[in-house]
Amino acid sequence: MSRPARAASACYGYQEQGTMIAAASDVFWGGGAACGDRYVVRCTGATNGGVPHPCTGRSVTVKIVDICPAGCAGTIDLSQEAFAVIANPDAGKVEIEYRRI
Repeated sequence: MSRPARAASACYGYQEQGTMIAAASDVFWGGGAACGDRYVVRCTGATNGGVPHPCTGRSVTVKIVDICPAGCAGTIDLSQEAFAVIANPDAGKVEIEYRRI
C-alpha cells in the first residue's frame, strides 16, 4: 500500500520535520524568517459552540515549517497531531496563547 504524496513545505521542501509542526500566517512569516522558530502553544478557549470546552489543559511545542494559505491571518496553524495535544480535534479551531522559545 502506498502512502499519499505530501506537499513540500515552504521552509524545508520534502525534508521530514516530524509531526509537532505548524504553519505561520503572514503576521509571523516575515518573508520566511519564521522558518524553524519554535512556539509553545496552549488552548485558552472555544471559538464556536459546537465544542464548548475543547481545551485539554496541555501545551505543545511546535516548529514553524510552512506558511499558512490565505485566510489564516494572525494564526498559527498546527498539524493535526499537535492540535490534538491541546484541544479536542472536533473543535477544528480554538483560541490560543503562545510564546516563542
